[in-house]
Amino acid sequence: MSQPALYERLVFKNASVYHYLKIYLILDNDDRKINAVYFKQMIISALRDLYGEIGAAFPFDVLKFEEDTLTAVLRVYNSGLVKLWTALTLLGSYQSEPCAVHVTQVSPFLLALSGNSRELELD
Repeated sequence: MSQPALYERLVFKNASVYHYLKIYLILDNDDRKINAVYFKQMIISALRDLYGEIGAAFPFDVLKFEEDTLTAVLRVYNSGLVKLWTALTLLGSYQSEPCAVHVTQVSPFLLALSGNSRELELD
């Protein structure tokens, strides 16, 4: 007599170590130009203002930054996603000028940020 087949069900809540955020910066002064270095420094300052020196020390990366549209793709460890997102949301000024950060997409997979179904136009 043969034994019944054994099946094991594996469920992964999130196989990725990172989360990716697609964001854009809204500046009150449209003439101001920001490069990737100043952009990252602005995010670090927002983290420092909200969480202090220790909170600002967790790693994140600016994978892509476009100076003309002020859009960026950020990579952060899953453990720091909420901290980063909160600091971006509460950011209200950059060098004493009003600004805001709009988070457009968040995903554990970088490929998911390549398209946005909300902006899809069908012919």
